Amino acid sequence: MSAPRHHASILGCLLGTAVGDSLGLPAEGLSRRRVAAMKLGDGHRFLFGRGMCSDDTEHTLMLAAALVEHGDDPLAMQQALSWKLRWWLLALPAGVGLSTARAILKMWTGFPASKAGVHSASNGAAMRSAIIGVVFADDEIKRHAFALAACRLTHTDTRAYESAVLVAEAACLAARHIPTQDVLPILENLIFSAEMKTRFAVLKTALVADKSVPDYAAEIGCDHGVSGFAPSTVAVSLYAWLRHRGDFSSAVRSVILCGGDTDTVAAITGAVCGAETGEAGIPREWINGIFEWPRSVGYIRHMADALAADSRQSPGFFWPAILLRNLFFLVIVILHGFRRLLPPY
Repeated sequence: MSAPRHHASILGCLLGTAVGDSLGLPAEGLSRRRVAAMKLGDGHRFLFGRGMCSDDTEHTLMLAAALVEHGDDPLAMQQALSWKLRWWLLALPAGVGLSTARAILKMWTGFPASKAGVHSASNGAAMRSAIIGVVFADDEIKRHAFALAACRLTHTDTRAYESAVLVAEAACLAARHIPTQDVLPILENLIFSAEMKTRFAVLKTALVADKSVPDYAAEIGCDHGVSGFAPSTVAVSLYAWLRHRGDFSSAVRSVILCGGDTDTVAAITGAVCGAETGEAGIPREWINGIFEWPRSVGYIRHMADALAADSRQSPGFFWPAILLRNLFFLVIVILHGFRRLLPPY
C-alpha cells in the first residue's frame, strides 16, 4: 500500500466522510427550498449543535476494517465485510437502504457473499468506495477489483459498479492531486452507462460556465433534491469536488443545499475532498462537533493508522454499546421528523 505516504489522505477521507455525513443528515429528504429556509449545512444541527453519523460512515468504516484485515484478497475482503454487515443489521440501525437490507437478509439465509447482491443502482456501493481509491492509490488493478467485490456484495446493477469505481477513482486522483484537466478524461474513460454519460457531459459544460452546484444538480434533473440513484448522486458529488477543488467547506455546503439524499451526497463529497485536503483542510469545529461512540473520531483515527501501517489487525471498539447508541440515534431521528412538521423558523 505504500501506506506512510498515504496516511494524510486516508485520514482525510475517513474524517471527510464522517463530517459530510453528519452535516448532511439533518437535511436528509428535504427539498432544496426547505434546506435553504432552514439554513442547514453551515454547521452541526442534529443534536444541540453536535452531529451524528449514519450508515454512510458506518459502511465506510466496516469496509475500511475489512481492507485492513484482507488488503491483498478482494474475495476475502468481501467475505469479511459480509459478516460485518450481517451483525450491523442485527444492531437495528435507524437507517438502511432497501437494497442493502435485502442483500444482508440474503446473506443471513445462506446466500454466499458473491451471490447476495440485488439488482439495484442505489447509493449503497458508491457511498463507501472512496476509501478503496485512497488505500490503493498506486494500484489501479486493485482499486477496480476491490471496488467490484465491495459493490457486488450488495448491488449487482452495472450502474452501481460504475458509480462505485468513479468514486474510488476520484478519491485516488484527489489524493494524488491530479489536475482537473487530467482528471476529466480519466473519469470519462470509466463511464459506460447512458445515464452517467449524459450527466458527465453536462458536468463538463457546467464547469466551463462556472455554474453553482445546485444549478448543475437542477440541470441533470435534481432540481428538487438529489435522488438515491447512484449516477445522480455521484455526478453531483464529482461536480462539487471539481467546482470547489481544495475548498472542503464550500464543496460540502454546496451539495447539502441541493436537498434530497444529503447525507450520502455530502459523505461522498467529503470523502473525496478530504482525501485531497487531509484533515488540515476540514474545519476543526466540524470534526470536534461529531458526537459519536463507540465509532468515535478517535476510532476513525485508529482505523486510519491501521490502514496506513498495513497492520492486518483492525482497531476494536466496545461493540455492546452499538445497540444502545442506535436506539438513542433513532429517538433523535424521530424528533427531527416532528420538527419537520413545523414551519422552518
